[in-house]
Amino acid sequence: MSTATTGGTFAHPALFYRSRREYTDRTTAFVREGLAAGEPVAVAVPGPNLELVRAGLGTDGRDVTFLDMTEAGRNPGRIIPGVLRAFADAHAHVRVRIVGEPVWAGRSATEYPACAQHEALINAAFAGRSATILCPYDESRLAADVLADALVTHPTVVADGRERASEAYDWRAVVDRYNEPLGPVSDAGVLAFGAAELPAARRFAVDRAASLGLAGRRLQDAELAVAELTTNSVVHGGGHGTLALWAEAGQLVCEVRDGGRLADPLAGRRPPERGQIGGRGLLLVHYVADLVRIHTAIDGTTVRFYLDM
Repeated sequence: MSTATTGGTFAHPALFYRSRREYTDRTTAFVREGLAAGEPVAVAVPGPNLELVRAGLGTDGRDVTFLDMTEAGRNPGRIIPGVLRAFADAHAHVRVRIVGEPVWAGRSATEYPACAQHEALINAAFAGRSATILCPYDESRLAADVLADALVTHPTVVADGRERASEAYDWRAVVDRYNEPLGPVSDAGVLAFGAAELPAARRFAVDRAASLGLAGRRLQDAELAVAELTTNSVVHGGGHGTLALWAEAGQLVCEVRDGGRLADPLAGRRPPERGQIGGRGLLLVHYVADLVRIHTAIDGTTVRFYLDM
């Protein structure tokens, strides 16, 4: 298949596939086209699919960067800065080609809204960049609404070996649709805080997280993320907020609510500029968390992050 483009044009096709053979044939053809054009190529897909691509390429894969998306993209919010932009920025003066598969059948209903928003925001993050990012979707295992969302988040779709424009393409609609309110949880431990209570908020978070079973490095991650989010609330979110922690399905869940509004949909998803001071709080949360969900509206913002126990 051919998705070749030149210059500063960004291409973001969705690949619909139905079998392992089709997956291997389409993705390896895409990779080989990039290699033949002298483009740096990365493949960031779930482990089993990663092995299909690696085996299908054989020795042609020796110059390809391979990443297991179940690890590198466990939290969809860190894929743009930590996977896609990291690779593209490392090859800033040439066109790059990436296979990125952030949506797979094992994703939970809690994770999926963040996955859909990520796929939409790629279009903003790479506008005008010299890159092609192919995103595979398994038609045999993914739900119909997930496949429908792929048509909205991708300007083109490759199916049955043919590429066509997606008439449903409107990435902003998906960002807005999954900007879902995150309701309160009845059994959460809650603390209100302002500037004077920031140290107390960190202690509260560590004590509560430890009592729920979090330990070691994960406990340090929780303390760091809470410190960043509560400080953001004081500086940018009206000067105060509420902090809540609880356990859910084998994860610690932490939530910070304040009166601010996130006007930039890519907040926390841009790598820091060289020499940048500040502005890294939400980015750090994305890097340490296993999932981040955000709801922002005119009356306030909720950031909820999840850490595996």
